[in-house]
Amino acid sequence: MKSSLSINTAPSALPLKRKRKWGQLVPYLFIAPWIIGFVVFTIGPLLFSLVISFYDWPIVGEVEFVGLSNYITMFTDDPLFWHSLWITVKYAMIFVPLNIILALLLAVLLNQKVKGSSLFRTFFYVPSVISGVALAMIWGTVFDGEYGILNYLLSFIGIEGPRWLNDTNWALVAMVIASLWGQGTMMLIFLAGLKNIPLDLYEAAEIDGAGKLYKFFKITIPLLSPTILFNLIMTIIGAFQTLTLALVLTGGGPMQSTYFYAMYVYENAFKYFKMGYSSANAWVMFIIVLSLTMLVFKSSSMWVFYESEVKNKEK
Repeated sequence: MKSSLSINTAPSALPLKRKRKWGQLVPYLFIAPWIIGFVVFTIGPLLFSLVISFYDWPIVGEVEFVGLSNYITMFTDDPLFWHSLWITVKYAMIFVPLNIILALLLAVLLNQKVKGSSLFRTFFYVPSVISGVALAMIWGTVFDGEYGILNYLLSFIGIEGPRWLNDTNWALVAMVIASLWGQGTMMLIFLAGLKNIPLDLYEAAEIDGAGKLYKFFKITIPLLSPTILFNLIMTIIGAFQTLTLALVLTGGGPMQSTYFYAMYVYENAFKYFKMGYSSANAWVMFIIVLSLTMLVFKSSSMWVFYESEVKNKEK
C-alpha cells in the first residue's frame, strides 16, 4: 500500500510545482512591457546623457573626452547659464504660489453642493487638455499688443494695456498668466483631497460656533496638507521645465526677458548642436530641482499633517 501511494502522488506533485512557478512569473510578464520601456526610453537615455556630459559631443564630428570642462565652462564662462537660471527662478517664485492658491480656491468652489457643479468641473478642466502649442497660439492672440483681446477688454474700462509680449517688464507676467490657465489636473487633485475630509469634523466645529474662515484654516488646510505637498512639488518641477509657451510666444525675448533655463538647454542641444554641453546643463537642472524637492520634503515635517500619525500618538 505504501509503495503504491508514493508512486501515485510523486508525479502529481511536479505539475503543482510548475503551476506555482508559472503563477509567480505571470505578474512579471504583465509588467514586463513597462519595465522594458522604462529601461530603454528612460533609464537608458538618462545614464547616456550623464556619460556624454563629460564629452565634447557634437552631432557631426569627432567626440572628445573633456572631463568636467563642460561644467566648469557653464559656471565660470557662460553668462547665459546664470541669466536663464535667474529668469526661471523669478518665474517660479511668481507662478508656484499663484498656481497652488488658484487651484485650491477653484477646488473649494467646486466642492460646494450646487446644481451644475459637474459642468463647472468640466469647464475648468478642459484647458489642461489643450496641447502646449495650441495653448500658446491662443494666448498669442490674447496678448497681442495692437489687436489683442486682453487690451481690447481693458480699453472698455479706460486702461491702455501694455505690449505684453514685446515689453520686457510684462513678458514674464504674460508667461505666468498663460501658465495659470491649464491647471485642471491640480484642481481635480485638490478636489479629491477635499472629498476625503470627514464631514463630522466640520459639523463638530459648527457646534462649537466656528466660522467658515476658522474651519478653512484649522480643518481644511491641515487635512489637505499632504495634497498641498504633492502639488507643490509637481508645480516646482513643472515651473523649472517651462519651455513650450516661451518658445512659441516669444522665442526667449524681448531682450531675453523670457529666456528660461529649459530653452537654454534646448538651444545648446538643437541649435548649437552641443549635445555634451547640453547634457551637462540638464544634469545641473536635475540637481537643482532634486535639491528643492528634498528641501520641501525636509520642511514638510513642520507643516504637513498626517491623520494616521496623530492617531498613533493618541494610542
